Amino acid sequence: MLFLVGLSLASQSFAQRNGGNGPVTPVRVGSVILNLGVGVGHPYKYAYNSNFGTKAALEFGIWQAGPGVVTLGGEVGASFSNRDRNDDYKARTVVVAVRSAWHYGWKVRGLDTYGGVATGLGFHNRNYDNDIDRNEVRPVVGAFVGASYFVTPNFGFNAEAGNDITAIQAGIVFKLK
Repeated sequence: MLFLVGLSLASQSFAQRNGGNGPVTPVRVGSVILNLGVGVGHPYKYAYNSNFGTKAALEFGIWQAGPGVVTLGGEVGASFSNRDRNDDYKARTVVVAVRSAWHYGWKVRGLDTYGGVATGLGFHNRNYDNDIDRNEVRPVVGAFVGASYFVTPNFGFNAEAGNDITAIQAGIVFKLK
């Protein structure tokens, strides 16, 4: 059902395209985009069954690169895991990173697709049976692809996947400027 609604919205959006041949994209030079999502966490070192992850990313459109726009910004989030119900193993990694992406809107009004990279620090904690408690700070590097669909000029829905703070996530996106 959700697929049919999305297909219907996409076909209606093609009818609303700009008169030119270029993409109709919500992300432009000067744009400020905030996305918030939850999903499956990335399995960092010593993490088992990464059940949950959350991420917030803020990006600024800084220059035109061919038919798309390059953004630069930051992201913060966490990945949490438990080994299983029978033992008391827990791991969590909080990540603070810089990210950059190339955004392209195709010819569908409100659609933004992108791919990018992130690099930063991961603050990792693992605890076993409340007896062994280890903390580490480690460099983290990630890559991701995603898509946002803006249902209004400043609000939409977002999905992202990759080797980043979350392996796959869904959420909301705001165009702040």
